[in-house]
Amino acid sequence: MPHASTGADPRARLRIGPVELRNRIVFPAHLTNFSVDGTVTDRHITYYEARARGGAALIVTEEHTVHPSDRPYEKLIRGWDPGVLGGYRRLTAAVHRHGTRIVAQLNHNGAQGSSVYTELPLWAPSPEPDPLFREVPRQIAPAEIADLVAAYAAVARRCVDGGFDGVEIQCSQASILRAFLAAGTNHRTDEYGGDSRSRARLLLEVVTAVRGAVGRDAVVGVRLTGHDGTAGGVCTEDAVQVAGMLEASGDVDYLNTSVGVATETLHLVEAPMSTPHGYSLFVPDAIRAAVSLPVIGVGRFTRPDQVRAALARGVCDLVGAVRAQIADPHFASKTLSGRDDEIRPCIGCNQECIGRVGLGRGIGCAVNPRAGHESHLPPSLPPRRVVVAGAGPAGLRAAATAAAQGHSVVVLERNRRTGGQIREAAIAPHRGELLGAVTHLDAECRRRGVDIRTGIDVDAGTIRSLRPDVVVVATGARPRRPAWAGSSARVADVRDVLTGRAVPSGRVLVVDDLGFHQGTSVAELLADRGCAVTVCTPGMIVGQDLGLTLDADGWLRRAHDKRIEQITDVVVTGIVDHTDGADVTLVHHPTGDRRALRVDTVVVATHQEPVDELWRELAGCGVRVIRVGDAVTPRRLDAAILDGDRAGTELGGTGDQGAEPEAWRSRRMATRGHSSSPRSRSAARTSASSGESDSSGTIRKPRRS
Repeated sequence: MPHASTGADPRARLRIGPVELRNRIVFPAHLTNFSVDGTVTDRHITYYEARARGGAALIVTEEHTVHPSDRPYEKLIRGWDPGVLGGYRRLTAAVHRHGTRIVAQLNHNGAQGSSVYTELPLWAPSPEPDPLFREVPRQIAPAEIADLVAAYAAVARRCVDGGFDGVEIQCSQASILRAFLAAGTNHRTDEYGGDSRSRARLLLEVVTAVRGAVGRDAVVGVRLTGHDGTAGGVCTEDAVQVAGMLEASGDVDYLNTSVGVATETLHLVEAPMSTPHGYSLFVPDAIRAAVSLPVIGVGRFTRPDQVRAALARGVCDLVGAVRAQIADPHFASKTLSGRDDEIRPCIGCNQECIGRVGLGRGIGCAVNPRAGHESHLPPSLPPRRVVVAGAGPAGLRAAATAAAQGHSVVVLERNRRTGGQIREAAIAPHRGELLGAVTHLDAECRRRGVDIRTGIDVDAGTIRSLRPDVVVVATGARPRRPAWAGSSARVADVRDVLTGRAVPSGRVLVVDDLGFHQGTSVAELLADRGCAVTVCTPGMIVGQDLGLTLDADGWLRRAHDKRIEQITDVVVTGIVDHTDGADVTLVHHPTGDRRALRVDTVVVATHQEPVDELWRELAGCGVRVIRVGDAVTPRRLDAAILDGDRAGTELGGTGDQGAEPEAWRSRRMATRGHSSSPRSRSAARTSASSGESDSSGTIRKPRRS
């Protein structure tokens, strides 16, 4: 029967099956790429333990594959291998020390994988290839189904023997069980195909077998997709029916939820910044209304008020927050104790979490440079007087880290406000949450006693007057005018547009040389202001790096709606000004064909150059000088914050100015990963075009997911 209660406090305890959870905040399953040779590693242990120490009530580990036929990516935990048992016991003991419960997610990816590692055909309910992996799977035979069911049970038993409080069966974004549920991927005519109950047969058999293997003293949960977003996929009505079947089985203790699939609609699974918070809560709301089992809701929870609101409204019993707890491992404890302002916010950029994992690297975080490196301890140094020149993300991170180590820190900033280029970038549509990265750093600095002085033009004399022991130069970068622009008055930089120094109108060409948000977000801004916008790029697609952060789908939909034209595979070679506009010469570099485009303004998103005059002026000044962020060379937010954190921990180092600190170099080399299959999930999305091009490269019809 459905729930009778209408809401709960995040601090309220909750029983799921045989265990009691100390609060309502969950750290759900997500890939880390920390596994080596299929085992649990020390990085897993310190990573999960940090979130247990930070107050999470329940941790669901990343997937453990249950069968040797399944290896979609390189760094997968092989639950079927008895050799994992020792790692299991070390991991669970570390998490249990902090009063947190931990379950292992069990899975078989089916056709959402690759045969590159196993060199065996993929298994699936029917021979339907995944749209991104594009391998035709083999229909799994009845004897193999029995083998698979037994494998789930055996791995579940091993997990419990390894100290886990139970297991979660994945039937969501990347699962052969979900493929059996979906009519679009299950065309079987035997007892495992047909109507919804028959398509759910395998899931129910797995649940029964797992419960039989672990007994009633262990937790058994199911993560259930509630909206695939694909043709023939699982819809919310299907999920509600299956949830009722699972509850009726008597073998399930809780239901977790998700939306999307991990290939075709991955942008729904791990939604980027442009996606509204709570976007997927309609799924747990519908399921909770139909069953009495505890239900976990997910939906880009990044702030405590969102957690409290979801629980108060009764749309779920528990809240799953992954990226919020990657960004701040103490998100749960700070939420529960009302320390909302101290939380380091996830900004939804997906650069170092989803983006790194998609390239086969260990998970990280743009705003938390310690994510995935929790065992790294900064050196102990005597107190020093530190002056930081520049209050962008690199300078603020350096200041906050140094202050946390007990140093006396002064920050000098030329502008009236801190934040640097991030404050400018946050002006663009769908990029406002970027601001949280620097406003939090500003607040952290002030809490730690950093003296922040704005509106100051800094030179070597200013620095010397403060008598520092160490100087951190974080003076950022400035636009570099492209050579083809000459003296044209009709060429402006994206930063000029964002700050209002340039106000284009009419026909605008945006030149996307960077392949990221700089060009696409300004194109949207100008289209919203009524400009007729065209974006050109030398790349195969506009904003080509948006695929890794899962922003490409949203950009293409919005660009289509705003009538933004896109021209690919072209370079700009010249511009000629006229009284009524300018002719811009575009060369299609694969063929050499030339064309002229008449516009009113050209806005360039192109490479910058370091503002390093102060660093050069300080050479030989007798104190240690460290360059960080764009003052070294222009890069992205994650690099700036990592640079700042390195500088703040290595103030006592020696060597070349701007050099990478030795301790961080050792850390980087020790954790260097190997690239996964080129068909890794996010990377596959990057290479898959979301639009159809004619021979000139103009995208005519972006496809909607």
